[in-house]
Amino acid sequence: MITVHLRYEIDPERLADFREYGERWIRLVDRLGGTHHGYFLPSEGDSDEAFALFTFPSLAAYEQYRLAAAEDPECIAAFEFAAQTRCIRRYERRFLTPVFE
Repeated sequence: MITVHLRYEIDPERLADFREYGERWIRLVDRLGGTHHGYFLPSEGDSDEAFALFTFPSLAAYEQYRLAAAEDPECIAAFEFAAQTRCIRRYERRFLTPVFE
């Protein structure tokens, strides 16, 4: 199992746009074989930092998702929405292995 952790630097003036972007991707990741654990938006503290977590059964399954997302019209539209609204300034992606009880 592999969990993808995304750290976003967002435009705090575009928080509503980023929320819409996140809502789109939650459904898309789930549809394309992953399990999305949600987006985490600023509440207190830094106003320009947000996070997301989603899991795939393996790194190979994640790579399949990436290939599918590159050709999926809804995924392409979500990427274009972020570019048009400029709600994301930059992001970092990390791969984690979860430990459960």
